[in-house]
Amino acid sequence: MEDEKLIFDHTCHVLYSKACKEQIQDKIALHYPAEQWEAIWTQVQKQYVDFLKDWRTDLGGKKNFHNGTGGTYDCIALMAYYVICKSVTNLDEIEEMEGNLFLPAFRKLKFVNVNKLFFKRLLHFSFATAGKKCLKWNDYKMNVAAYQKGKPIYYEFTECPVAEFAKQFDLLEVMPALCNPDYTAMELLHAKLVRITTCSNGSKCDYMICGDEDEYCRQHPEYKDVQGYRRNK
Repeated sequence: MEDEKLIFDHTCHVLYSKACKEQIQDKIALHYPAEQWEAIWTQVQKQYVDFLKDWRTDLGGKKNFHNGTGGTYDCIALMAYYVICKSVTNLDEIEEMEGNLFLPAFRKLKFVNVNKLFFKRLLHFSFATAGKKCLKWNDYKMNVAAYQKGKPIYYEFTECPVAEFAKQFDLLEVMPALCNPDYTAMELLHAKLVRITTCSNGSKCDYMICGDEDEYCRQHPEYKDVQGYRRNK
């Protein structure tokens, strides 16, 4: 089905990104015979639209930077794919797809090294700026701690629309695949993420970020829990 034929409220919702569409169609082609590709893709599209019918309408549409590639609506599209293609997909594949959407922006920042004070302060500034944008859209509740020299950067989300969506539609099992790429994103900046909980398996999503040479990250080794979340002790 052509994207233009999908019926949903464009004043408050956005279509999945072109990159997300390509990711899903590539996986459909991997798992199904060619004669089924269009039918399966149409089912995913219809599931996406069905999700939006019962989803909140206050996330800012195209104006909200969280709704771009790899963001809130792409996560909804990946969950639509998961629902329709659950018999052939798995969480490792969903995590790969989200990483392919979310991580290219970080790969462009390969010159960044958070072990260096300049880049660490710059990273904190970017988080503080994002926090102000979250206040504007009232979507992700983001609290950013003041910068402290010699200590890790800290911020937290106490509300996350993607986690809310997963709870509403009984898809919490997918959340590890959507949360874990945060770790890889920081590794691309020569940084380490130390996280205990997320909004989907706790009351907040906590981000403690330091350089990958910092002793702090060695004091909090990473592990993967039974649900598939990357976490720290």
